[in-house]
Amino acid sequence: MNKPDKQRGLVLVYTGDGKGKTTAALGLAVRACGRGKRVLVIQFIKSPDRTYGEKIMFDKMGIEMHQKGIGFTWLKTPDEHREALKEAWAFTKEKVMSGVYDVVILDELNNALSISTFPIDDVLPLREVLELIGSRPQGMHMVITGRNVHPEVKNKADLVTEMNPLKHYYDEGIPAVKGIEF
Repeated sequence: MNKPDKQRGLVLVYTGDGKGKTTAALGLAVRACGRGKRVLVIQFIKSPDRTYGEKIMFDKMGIEMHQKGIGFTWLKTPDEHREALKEAWAFTKEKVMSGVYDVVILDELNNALSISTFPIDDVLPLREVLELIGSRPQGMHMVITGRNVHPEVKNKADLVTEMNPLKHYYDEGIPAVKGIEF
C-alpha cells in the first residue's frame, strides 16, 4: 500500500447554494495562519469599494486579502466585469506562481467561471484555471469557493463540499446582515 504524500498540496472546493462557502474558507485561513502558514485570499466578485468584516480582521491578523471584483454582475456593465476579471486573473496567476504562499483561497472563482450572461473565457479561461491548479507550487493548498463549480474543477479537487440550504432567513425577507454576510 502506498503511503499518502503529506507534502502534496490539496485542492478544496466549497460549492452549493447554501450559506457558508466563503465562511468555511475564511475559517480555514484563520486556522492556517495560526499554524504559521502564509495565506492569500483573492476575492473575484467582491469590490474593494465596499467594506467587509473579514478584510478588516484579516488586515489586523496579517492575512493578505484582495478584493478584485466590482460587485454583482447586474450592477455594472459586462465590459467593466470583463476588465475586472481579466485583471483579477493576471494578478492571481502571478501571486500563485510566486511561491510565497502556503494556502491560496480563490473566493467566488466558481461564480466567476459560471458567468453566462456575457463571454468570459477570453479573460478568465477555464483551461488556464485548470493549468494553474495543476502547476501551482508543490505543497500549496488551494481553496476554491462559489456556486456552480465547473465539473473539470471538481475533478481536479481533493475535497468537494456542497453547502445545501435547508432553511434561510432570506426566504423570510431578511436581507444580508452586517457581521454575518459581510
